[in-house]
Amino acid sequence: MFAHNDRLALLVSGLGPLGRMPYAQGTWGSAAAVLVAPLVFFPLPFWARIVLLVAVFFVGAKAAGRTEEILGRKDPGHVVIDELVGQWITLLPFAAPGPFELIAGFFLFRAFDILKPPPVRASEHWLPGGYGVMIDDVLAGVYACLCLVVLAWLRGA
Repeated sequence: MFAHNDRLALLVSGLGPLGRMPYAQGTWGSAAAVLVAPLVFFPLPFWARIVLLVAVFFVGAKAAGRTEEILGRKDPGHVVIDELVGQWITLLPFAAPGPFELIAGFFLFRAFDILKPPPVRASEHWLPGGYGVMIDDVLAGVYACLCLVVLAWLRGA
């Protein structure tokens, strides 16, 4: 049986039930991030979104690290809080994104998170424990953000 703190780590790292989905947990985590962003992320001023991202990164790293220990696996699929951070980084520059930015941002982040172009894959090994779990999604989010900004600019947004 899990201790209270273990259950909390599993709950936080898995974004509730999303980490226990039978397949594509990362995609579910990313979709949830996009769906809740209009309620908790976009209403905030830019500086507060950055503070929120930093806070979620550190809380997520702690929970992800403990989840790795509990499950006995490196970067287990159960951990999806990293997708939330990466997806919100993708959307960070947009105060009120429209459907195009939300959908394109979702697919761009998923592509970079799955394909892990250099140095995204290598970054998992730069930091220990839960920080390594989180950092690759941060970098995938930066790549996706840059691409999304260019796409929005090309569209004239």
